[in-house]
Amino acid sequence: MAQLRDIMTSDVVTVNETQTVQEVAALMSKYNIGAIPVVNNSKQIVGMVTDRDITLRTTAQGENPQTPVSEVMTAQQIVQGTPDMDVHQAADLMAQQQIRRLPVTENGQLVGMVALGDLAVQNQFANEAEQALQSISTPSAPQQ
Repeated sequence: MAQLRDIMTSDVVTVNETQTVQEVAALMSKYNIGAIPVVNNSKQIVGMVTDRDITLRTTAQGENPQTPVSEVMTAQQIVQGTPDMDVHQAADLMAQQQIRRLPVTENGQLVGMVALGDLAVQNQFANEAEQALQSISTPSAPQQ
């Protein structure tokens, strides 16, 4: 069985809680990524910030680009995997939680990141990626 350590990206771009939304957006642009883990000085994950968080919680609200990332990140219930987690389990977890990116932690520290794309490019996991994406992409009713 393949484990997350076999497919995860281990060179993960991170930010800390005091960095600004503008700094985070610049990193997203530079590295062509849509989510960045927020870590403390001990490399423990304390949140996640996505391009959607920035758009909806900052730009759409007319907030200042110097807003600290701590004000727009998701901080509660960060779903995480471990390096020895089976890839199938991870795909199921991502589908259940409707997330496209899974931070991988070991001994409380961030050691990697797995995205749906990582599953999709591995032929043996293409079905899992497709099933996870179907669960994640379930359309919601428009707000009235």
